[in-house]
Amino acid sequence: MGLKEWIIPQDKMFFELLARESENARKASQALKQFMNDHSISEKRSEIKEIEHDNDQLAHEIYAKLNQTLITPLDHEDITRLASLYDDVIDGIYTTVNKMYLFKVKPTPAMKKFAEIITSQVQEINNAMADIRELKKEEMEKSCIEVHKLENDADELLDEEITKLFETKDAIKVMKLKEIYEHLETTTDKCEDVSNALLDIRMKYS
Repeated sequence: MGLKEWIIPQDKMFFELLARESENARKASQALKQFMNDHSISEKRSEIKEIEHDNDQLAHEIYAKLNQTLITPLDHEDITRLASLYDDVIDGIYTTVNKMYLFKVKPTPAMKKFAEIITSQVQEINNAMADIRELKKEEMEKSCIEVHKLENDADELLDEEITKLFETKDAIKVMKLKEIYEHLETTTDKCEDVSNALLDIRMKYS
């Protein structure tokens, strides 16, 4: 099956559901970035929790429709994989903000950098989703490559910050910040997982 068969009108339902998940990821990443800059932890935590809840319902809707649909524009496992991976990105963002709330941790410069990376990754993923729908294969691949580069930046940032943490003597602070940094870096990994899934679909259906 080619990409053109994927986007014919009767098959748009699953693509549109996945696009809604992509938009939820964008909203969550923007809320994370705003939280890191204005410290409105309670407000943004609630906002991201609402997005996370909405996306859980959306993912369940996708799974339910898959069970009811015999012929789909993509293989069932491809749709399920994307739906699950988008959910992982949003879960990672919420987990980070929730941990900061529970630990009473204020954003650090490194956390702001992580948030910038995640926001940029999610924007590239959104671009890739739009590009694959419009059959802009080269543009989609460029977006996915950029997601990978950003994930490498996050790896380097994590290494730098962990090294700095272990130079301090406050064990509790080290424990809290290390866990939050690792949640942020894991979220960048999840963004890369989404882009890899999109690339796999691009190769499979082109």
